Amino acid sequence: MKTIRVLIVDDSALMRKLLTDLLNSDREIEVVGTAIDAYAARDKIKKLEPDVVTLDVEMPKMDGVTFLSNLMRLHPLPVVMVSTLTTKGADLTLRALELGAVDFVAKPVVDLAHTLDDYALEITNKVKFAATAKVGALHSYDGDSDNASASNGKAAVKVQSQGSVGASYRTTDQVIAIGASTGGTEAIKEVLVRMPPDGPGIAIAQHIPPVFSRSFAERMNQVSPLAVCEATDGQLILPGHAYVAPGDQHLEVIRDGAKYRCKLNNGEPVNRHKPSVDVLFDSVANNVGRNAVGAILTGMGKDGALGLKRMHDAGAQTVAQDENSSVIWGMPKAAIDVGGADAVLPLKSIARKLTELTSL
Repeated sequence: MKTIRVLIVDDSALMRKLLTDLLNSDREIEVVGTAIDAYAARDKIKKLEPDVVTLDVEMPKMDGVTFLSNLMRLHPLPVVMVSTLTTKGADLTLRALELGAVDFVAKPVVDLAHTLDDYALEITNKVKFAATAKVGALHSYDGDSDNASASNGKAAVKVQSQGSVGASYRTTDQVIAIGASTGGTEAIKEVLVRMPPDGPGIAIAQHIPPVFSRSFAERMNQVSPLAVCEATDGQLILPGHAYVAPGDQHLEVIRDGAKYRCKLNNGEPVNRHKPSVDVLFDSVANNVGRNAVGAILTGMGKDGALGLKRMHDAGAQTVAQDENSSVIWGMPKAAIDVGGADAVLPLKSIARKLTELTSL
């Protein structure tokens, strides 16, 4: 097996040493060099020809996002961003994913040694998957003509933040459930910007940390015709709205009479994830059944595969993203393999298909 050659770019000597030790602990990975800033990284990329770059989001001289933009334009490579768990770090990281970064990890807590085993597993897995990722797969669909549903307008009814809903609110008769992981923030965006502003409510489980989920929801609210928010417990699911699972809780859809609501679940991780796509899909299968449509998008692993199959078996229509448009074709492939997908489509066609299925 070919060793994955990694270049670490970080202005902190401590972080460079820590990441080097963690990555080199996996015999399938070799750290071939480190760089203190973007300018040193540019020279070392040319000299060392790494397979994957880990890139600090916030650096002096040139920040990681600016460097990434130049890199993707001149010398595209799989990049895993290393970010602080702050709102600023989340915003910058989401921008990096828009520019073509494959994935991200939070900076490790270096004073808690017992957490480093889990962190080592996370970063080595993400580097391995990044080495196999299709860099630019998503952006090859930018500007496609199949975007008639996208608009700059917002849904007429904005998401309620908490509490009761007045009589003027129409509840959703159907629910769309979407699950994704690696590459998913951009894939979800490509779906949401193409959805009609008055379609069924959408529940979303994306593997993402808490601060990032809030920033991601806010970002989607700005760019899509839907009203998008981070889900809260008991929130009514309304047409023209999308609800993103908080990064540290499972999201379920429950029935409340003739209405559907979000339910947050603080249970243990499922398939190593919290939120888990399987938890969302299972709740939709049990509580929405044939009135639901499910979509599983790009991501590593198998989370959501069995849940999509259970949605399918409960009478829901189901869709999986195809291999060519997926950054990582892990979760969709797993769902297809177990017979959970009624249709396999390129990313550019999924919003139209979801709209068709909920218009029948």
